[in-house]
Amino acid sequence: MSSTIRVIVTGASGRMGKEVIKAVSGAEGMRVVGAVDMRGAGQDAGLLAAIGPLGIPVRPDLSEVIDDSAPDVMVDFTVADAAVSNMMTAIEKGVRFVVGTSGIPAASCERIVRAASDRGVGGVIVPNFAIGAVLMMRFARMAAKYMPSCEIVELHHDGKVDFPSGTARATAVDVASARSDWNPSARPGASGRGVSVEGVPIHSVRLPGLVAHQEVIFGGQGQVLTIRHDSMGRDSFMPGVLLAVRRVITLDRVITGLDPLLD
Repeated sequence: MSSTIRVIVTGASGRMGKEVIKAVSGAEGMRVVGAVDMRGAGQDAGLLAAIGPLGIPVRPDLSEVIDDSAPDVMVDFTVADAAVSNMMTAIEKGVRFVVGTSGIPAASCERIVRAASDRGVGGVIVPNFAIGAVLMMRFARMAAKYMPSCEIVELHHDGKVDFPSGTARATAVDVASARSDWNPSARPGASGRGVSVEGVPIHSVRLPGLVAHQEVIFGGQGQVLTIRHDSMGRDSFMPGVLLAVRRVITLDRVITGLDPLLD
C-alpha cells in the first residue's frame, strides 16, 4: 500500500457521499479513486460534490470499480441492504471498509464480522461519526452508573427512514450495560411511548429543518441531568470519517462505533 490512502465512496451521489468526496479530496494523505452509485452514473464525482472535476466518473458496479481502482478503503453511506452487499463485496476483494449507513440489522452485522474475521479484513461500522455524539454516548454510560432512570429523545431530518436511530440504539445499550441490574437477555420491544431498547425508552422525531440531534435524559431524586448533542450540518461527521479511514488501515477485524478509535 502506498503512503496515500486510496478511497472509493459508495452512495457517492447522496448527501453524505458528496460530503465524503469533498472531505477526502481535501484531506492530507488520502485520495478519492472511485465513486459508486446507481444515481448520477457517468457524472464526475467532483462536480457532484461541488469541488470541481476529479476525472472520476460515478459508476454503478462496485466490483468493477474495485478491480479498476485498487482502493485501500471503501466508505459507504447508502441504505442497509446495499451496505451489507457492499461490505461483502469489499471483504471478498480484501478491501477495508468504513460504513456509516444506519439501520443494518444485528444479524447482518454479525455475518459481516464473521466474514471479515475469516478473511482478515478490517472494518469500522459506526452509527454516528460526529465526535461530539461519541462523547455524548460515553458520558451517558458514565452517568448511568449513578442515575439509572433514563429516556432518550432522538431528532432527525424527515428524510431519515429508519427509527430509532443507530446512535439512539447504541446509547440505550450503553446506558443499560452500566446498570447494576442489567440483563442482556431481556430485550423488550414496544413500550407504548416510543420504542424500548434494552429497557431504555427511545422517542423518535422526524421533521424538516433538523439534521441529527439527541438528548439523553436522566431523572433522579430532585434532579434531572440532560446530555445533548446537535449536528447542525453533515460536515460535522467528516472529522470522524477521516479518522476512521486512517485507523481502519491498521485493523484486521471489524469494530463497531467510533469510541474505540478515540483512545
